[in-house]
Amino acid sequence: MAKVSVVVLGVGSVGRAFLARLARWAPSCHAELALVALADSSAVLFAPSGLPRELWPAIVDHKAAGKPLSSWPGAQPVAELGQLIGKLQPPFVVVDLTASQESLPLLLAACERGAGLVLANKRPLCARYEAWHALNANGLLRYEATVGAGLPVIRLLQYLQAAGETIRRVEAALSGTLGYIFSRVDEGLAFSAAVREAHRAGYTEPDPRDDLGGMDVARKALIIARTLGLGLELADIAVEALYPLRMGSLSVPEFLSAAAELDSTVGRKAALVHGSGRRLRYLATITPEGATVGLREVEPSSPFAALSGPDNLVLVEAGSFPTPIRLAGPGAGPEVTAAAILADLLDLACALQSHS
Repeated sequence: MAKVSVVVLGVGSVGRAFLARLARWAPSCHAELALVALADSSAVLFAPSGLPRELWPAIVDHKAAGKPLSSWPGAQPVAELGQLIGKLQPPFVVVDLTASQESLPLLLAACERGAGLVLANKRPLCARYEAWHALNANGLLRYEATVGAGLPVIRLLQYLQAAGETIRRVEAALSGTLGYIFSRVDEGLAFSAAVREAHRAGYTEPDPRDDLGGMDVARKALIIARTLGLGLELADIAVEALYPLRMGSLSVPEFLSAAAELDSTVGRKAALVHGSGRRLRYLATITPEGATVGLREVEPSSPFAALSGPDNLVLVEAGSFPTPIRLAGPGAGPEVTAAAILADLLDLACALQSHS
């Protein structure tokens, strides 16, 4: 059985959780893996025969302490990463756990050499449709962790299509951050106060406008749409931001101070809706006609009305199913995301080994 070489890009919170999970995984007859390269934005650790497993916990602790890989003994400049990967012989897999668009050229080059790809990074999948097509060209792309973290959203959609089902509609709450904020609004907290609370608790991105602008949800909606065979671009998705354009130029502290302005728009709308028994939820809707992302009023009987906290909920309407299929659960978090990444990696390793 050929050993599958693994290259990991990104050693942030998800990368560290993934390495810890991979260290606990026991090699089986189904897959044999060698972690040959580990890179952050500063440097790469490279060992063609595999980085010693006993070093992995120390590397995780090193990164958790805020230290770059460039300060690890034997680290090589990150600019050499492409050249180092070019030395690898298939079968090998590149695992992209960054949040960077800059990894796309490296992924495309690896794909052309027959590599498998496992992505938690949404941005390469949301580049121009030609890039999506190229990344999928060899059938060795896995990207479950890009939508719903550990929830098997992509696997469900691919299963239904493989079974010959026609998917009429996907409606989903895909932002744990916005789910938390609107749950607090349901409890009577002002919208601006809920935003500040979520920011203090670390539930938002460092700049909460990255969540409130809706682009993260739009990227997930685009990935779902493309999985369903729709040739959409990110610009084709109608996205409703929860703050006015003029607030985009403020610093983060200035924005948080000015967030009370949002109580007269989003907050007032939430209060009016709540008074009628309905709820406001930030949802993505994907149909064969296209995709939209924004605030929706949902009836008390809707599964989305009962959604609480940061959980995600996905409803799929498919041909032979009389009621929507539901997937619900944690849609974010390093551990559940790492679980999806490892599952994708093992699935891909088995596929690569069966052809080697």
